[in-house]
Amino acid sequence: MNRAAITAVGAYLPDYVLNNEEMETLVETTNEWIVTRSGITERRILKDKTKASAFMAAEAAKNVLEKRGITADSIDLIIVATVTPDHQYPATANVVADMIGAKNAWGFDLQAACSSFIYALQTGSKFIESGTHKRVLVIGSDKMSSIVDYTDRKTSILFGDAAGAVLLEPSADENGIIDARMYVDGSGKKYLYQPAGGSLNPASYDTVLNKQHFVYMDGQAVFKIAVTKMADVAEEMMVRNNLSADDVAFLVPHQANKRIIEAAAERMGIGMEKVMLNIHKYGNTTSATLPLCLYEWEHELKKGDNIILTTFGAGFTWGGMYIKWAY
Repeated sequence: MNRAAITAVGAYLPDYVLNNEEMETLVETTNEWIVTRSGITERRILKDKTKASAFMAAEAAKNVLEKRGITADSIDLIIVATVTPDHQYPATANVVADMIGAKNAWGFDLQAACSSFIYALQTGSKFIESGTHKRVLVIGSDKMSSIVDYTDRKTSILFGDAAGAVLLEPSADENGIIDARMYVDGSGKKYLYQPAGGSLNPASYDTVLNKQHFVYMDGQAVFKIAVTKMADVAEEMMVRNNLSADDVAFLVPHQANKRIIEAAAERMGIGMEKVMLNIHKYGNTTSATLPLCLYEWEHELKKGDNIILTTFGAGFTWGGMYIKWAY
């Protein structure tokens, strides 16, 4: 079997910074309340209305190609993880392929809420392992500002826009993606979802008037189960692979809420000095959180480092992955 390895990481962050002071002018809230509840002090917003998830994904992909020193026509497959596609169809991956000039690639989108990227990473790894593909781009990109109600103090403070991307190639040694487990529990749908816009409740005058195209979340219910499931699956990766807390170089958690991340790390016995944490700067960028962490900590990662990825999202979806860093 060809083990899949991450060989390059890239990202794109919009220039505009929406900080908590500005949030105070948009909705009834305070900097202290936001920081206490979520750990977030600012988030990035893509203000250009002519650009969306595909643009950010393409920019992150270009960053990966440049760092790896390869051209887009060498890419075999593009998987875009997103909950905010530019269109219902065509797939955002198709648009990205055209934007970057990936003439020999095919692609598709994958949607599993905030677990989208880890699901896509697991999926992409199988194309490498099968031996049929040599270079797979996995991109997480979300323009969350397009589905956030900035009059809702519970959700508007949480989300930001960004994209992150990784390149998967066959590993030259024992490093790469070692193990992964993905889960779903559809009974959690009612706690975190977008009420309208799909085939069950298509867009209409009433759905727009009633703000049903924005994120709805029961924060307390989501918090309780997210802490448990993110910790459970991360611990499962450690147990299945005989890893102790000392063996783990970094925990890479989905950046949903600082309190959730701290609780998961404590449950695993991993100190916060080993936890990739950037929610204070970017908020919850949904599909982009995990690759953004890898991008920011890339200079601290060493070949052979054991890292654990863990995530939780609407649906409910959650997953964990054990990677031995390849470079």
